[in-house]
Amino acid sequence: MRTSLLGAPLILAVALAAAALCCADTVADSCNAIRDFADVVFCVSRLRSVPGAASADRHGHLLMAADLATASGASARAAARDALRACAFLYGAASVPALRIMRGYAAARGWDAAHAMFMLARQAGTDCDAALGGAAGRTMAAANREFDQLATVATALLNIFSL
Repeated sequence: MRTSLLGAPLILAVALAAAALCCADTVADSCNAIRDFADVVFCVSRLRSVPGAASADRHGHLLMAADLATASGASARAAARDALRACAFLYGAASVPALRIMRGYAAARGWDAAHAMFMLARQAGTDCDAALGGAAGRTMAAANREFDQLATVATALLNIFSL
């Protein structure tokens, strides 16, 4: 009987350690790692919207953020098609393909090649924001902001691996 009482604290300690490991908030950890570059609340919110994010590692979060930014850029491209052809061109010809390529390199852990796509991936968000004004700017602002924030999350996570 005495032996089983001595083993109980050890079993409890192992169970608590396992519980702590299973419940680590990997999304918050990834977003906190890039807090100097990206809005943590935005990052956590968007990554948690992806199935499997809670159990993914930082590499998985990078791939998820790249997918979210690509979808957002494609959506912004469609929204801008008629009134904002220049921004649609930037999204369609530069940023969205660059994010897809960056994601491919990151998936294969080709950090240098993925990092080379960084500036091109951010092009549309930066240039459209600077170029738009008036009613056209207000129309595009929300879609552009969403894309820019998602691209920032993806590229900041990439920088963790490649720098």
